Formats: sequence, structure tokens, C-alpha cells
Amino acid sequence: MTGRYYEDFEVGETIEHDKRRTISEADNQQFCDMTMNQQPLHLDADFADDTEFGERLVNGLYTMSLAVGLSIPETTDGTIVANLSYDNVEHPNPVFHGDTIRVQSTVTDKRETSDGERGIVTMHVEVFKVNGKEEELVCSFDRTALSLKRPE
Repeated sequence: MTGRYYEDFEVGETIEHDKRRTISEADNQQFCDMTMNQQPLHLDADFADDTEFGERLVNGLYTMSLAVGLSIPETTDGTIVANLSYDNVEHPNPVFHGDTIRVQSTVTDKRETSDGERGIVTMHVEVFKVNGKEEELVCSFDRTALSLKRPE
């Protein structure tokens, strides 16, 4: 277990997640297949060539899901009770096959549950497409999790 207990989170702290991921065509195809999302913008090269993007886009829900996964080791690995919500999701820029993403989470709120046995932590998650030293925000959202308190 590498995640943080409720007490370990500090409001205002930004957590830089170590793992990054280059998204392949197979990743996008498999996610679309598993979720039955047959949007041609994600799957049909000829269709996508004629759009403003000029190529297929990675499914935005995959980008968001991958971001959550990449953030788990430094946040809630083994210390989470449940994810409670994902709010304010935005996809300001596209992600394409071959793009590498990195993630950071900023703790925006925390409070104990009414019984005092656990805590609720809210993080603003930002996902960046990395291209050398340049980065571009491709997704952001607020993630709220129910966290275990440190055992006595």
C-alpha cells in the first residue's frame, strides 16, 4: 500500500504523479470496444481526416480514466473506501495516438465524516500532454474520495 491516509492530505498541496503514459492506438481502440463507444471520430481514420482535428482523437473518457489510474499510487492506493464523485470535467485540448500524458493532483478540500471515522478528500486533477519541455492541458476534473483514517 502506497496511498495516503486522510491525515496525510494537506489542503493546497500539489502532488506530482511519477508515472506517465504514452497512449497507443490499441489503448484507444480497446477502450472504445469495451465501452461500446463507436464514435467515428475515435475509430475511423477517413472520417477523422475530414474534421478540424485531421486525425482520430483518443476517447476523452479514456484520458480521464487513465489520469485517475496514474494518480492512485500517490493518493488512494489501499487507503480508499470509495470514489464519491467526479465533477467539473473539461477537455480543453485533444489527445491523439502517440501522445504522452502526465498528471498532477491538488488537494482542494478535506473534512472528516460525521462519525469521525473516515475523511472526505477533494482533489483537482490536471492532465497534461507532454511534448519535450512543452505541456498542454488536455483534461481537468475534481475527484472526491472517501478515505480511511490512519489506524491507531
